[in-house]
Amino acid sequence: MFKRQGGVTFIGWLFLLVPIALLGYVLLRLTPIYLNYMRVARSIDQTAQEVKLGVTGVTGVTDANAIRNSLGKHFDIESIDFPDVRDVAVRNDNGTWVIEAKYQDVGPLFYNISLLVDFDKVARVGGG
Repeated sequence: MFKRQGGVTFIGWLFLLVPIALLGYVLLRLTPIYLNYMRVARSIDQTAQEVKLGVTGVTGVTDANAIRNSLGKHFDIESIDFPDVRDVAVRNDNGTWVIEAKYQDVGPLFYNISLLVDFDKVARVGGG
C-alpha cells in the first residue's frame, strides 16, 4: 500500500495567506487615518480641558472664536491638516460648550477602490 503524505498544498497556502495578506494591507492603509483621528481627538480633549480650567485667555468663556483659536493652536502643534479647524463645530448648548468634529476620511486601497471612514468626536464642557 502507498503511504500518503499529509500537509498543505500550494493552493491551500494561497487560500490561507491571501486573505491574511489582504487584511494586513487594509490595516496598513487605515493606520494613518486612525492616527490622525487620535491626534484630532487629543486636541479636542485638551482644548475642552483648557476651557474647563479657564486657560483659553477668556475668563468665563463666552466666545466660540476663543475656543476655536485655542483648538487651532493645538492643531498646529499636532500638525493636523485634515479636518480644518473651520470644520469643527463649536457651539453653546444651554450653558454647555460643545466641541464636535464630525468628518469623513478616505484612504486609497487599490486602483479605484477606497476606504471611507466616518469619525465623530464630541467634547462637552459644562457651565460655560
